[in-house]
Amino acid sequence: MTSPAVIPADSIRIGESRTLRFEGASYGSNVSFFLVTSEPGQGPSLHRHPYDETWSVLEGEATIVVGGATFVVRAGDTAVAPADTWHRFTNTGTGTLRIVCIHASPVMIQEFASETR
Repeated sequence: MTSPAVIPADSIRIGESRTLRFEGASYGSNVSFFLVTSEPGQGPSLHRHPYDETWSVLEGEATIVVGGATFVVRAGDTAVAPADTWHRFTNTGTGTLRIVCIHASPVMIQEFASETR
């Protein structure tokens, strides 16, 4: 059994951004996540993973595209993208978006559409 760990936010922060990237394998966890804080219009480009991704919106509003479906999600909402399905999200609200992007894997594996086309 792995001993409990506390991971300081600054140790998993992506550069100077407000986004945190936690990869579970380094800490004995079977999940990974991004904690994204973004402004209107921001979000990742179209991508997919060989595992499910689950989002939990903490603050704000986002538009999520999963395959051919589009959803608007707000604080408190949860959404899921099945494995191997192209998806993306954009902050479509008027303020800050805070969203947890949970990867059902101890290591993040991402393929961006722009890399395959």
